[in-house]
Amino acid sequence: MVQKKSLMQKALDAAKKVTKKVAAKSSAAKKVPKKVVKKVPKKVVKKVPKKVVKKVPKKITGLRKFNSYTPKVNESYMNKSQIKHFIKILTDWKLELSSDIDRTVSHMQDELTAYADPNDRASQESDMALELRNRDRERKLIKKIDGTLKNIDNDEYGYCAACGEKIGLKRLLARPTATLCIDCKTLDEIREKQIAK
Repeated sequence: MVQKKSLMQKALDAAKKVTKKVAAKSSAAKKVPKKVVKKVPKKVVKKVPKKVVKKVPKKITGLRKFNSYTPKVNESYMNKSQIKHFIKILTDWKLELSSDIDRTVSHMQDELTAYADPNDRASQESDMALELRNRDRERKLIKKIDGTLKNIDNDEYGYCAACGEKIGLKRLLARPTATLCIDCKTLDEIREKQIAK
C-alpha cells in the first residue's frame, strides 16, 4: 500500500512539473513581441470554369420501350413495312435479353465467394436465386420471341391464334409477342380466374 502511494505520488509530482514547464513556456512566449509581417497581396487568378462532362446514363434494363409505328392512310394491315418494323423490334429485344443473360452468368462466376458468416452467405444465395429466376423468365421470353418470329415467317403474325381476327397495331406495339386479340385474351383471363377459385 505504501509503495502504491509513493508511485502515485511520483506520478502526480511528475504531472505537476510538466504542467509548470508548459505554463512557463507559454507565458515566456507571450512576453516576446511578435514580428510584424507584411501581408503580400496574392495574385488574382481568374477561375476558369471546369469543363462540364455529361454523364452518360447507365443502360436501363428491364421493360423496354418500343418505337411507335404510325400507319399511313389506307395502309393495309401487316404489310411489308409493318412486318419489317416488328421484326426489328423483336430481334433487338432478343439481342438485349441474350446479352443480359450472358452478363449475369459472367457476373455470377466473378462474384462467387465463400462467406464465413452464415448471414452473408444466405444473402448472397438469395440474390443469386432472384437473378436466376429473372433470367429464367427472360429465357422463356426469348423462346416466345423465337415463336413470334416463326409466325412472321409463316405469315400468321398479327392475327389471333384463337379466332383469326386482327390483333391490332396498338396491342402489338404494347406487346409484340401477343398471339391473342384483346377479346380472346380477356376471355382467357376470366377462365383462369374461375379455375383458380
